[in-house]
Amino acid sequence: MMTHMTKILAPLNRRQMLGFTATGIALSAAPALAAAPTAMTTYRSPTCGCCMKWVAAMRGAGFAVTVRESNDMAAVKQRLKVPEAVYSCHTTVVGGLVVEGHVPAQAVRTLLARRPKGVIGISAPGMPRGSPGMETADGAKDPLNLTVFDAAGKTQRFG
Repeated sequence: MMTHMTKILAPLNRRQMLGFTATGIALSAAPALAAAPTAMTTYRSPTCGCCMKWVAAMRGAGFAVTVRESNDMAAVKQRLKVPEAVYSCHTTVVGGLVVEGHVPAQAVRTLLARRPKGVIGISAPGMPRGSPGMETADGAKDPLNLTVFDAAGKTQRFG
């Protein structure tokens, strides 16, 4: 006995059926692929508390963050070619780029999308009050001087 669907699909050949199946799979997978979080690895000193607040902010912004502790953050920064002038407390690698310190999620996304030629990373030098992970009870904010850098240590303002 032919069902309604069998009657509709009977005239289709194998190639057409595979096309419909592949299209259905692609369409059903598209939302999951679009929502996949960007992975990042954050290196931090086990004694620093604000780093985990920044990690929480990045997770809240949709990043998948793996945290690795290091007792020698200077070695991590040197290996990743972070210039001393832009050091902060933690160092992150995302999409082949370095994120130094309390850089906001939107700036990370912008850098990943633009990928300026020669730039290997971005930094929020120091530990600016009011930046992600450095919020204060009174809402005080320091200027956020986002800086990009290249492998030779040359820096310039991000924007």
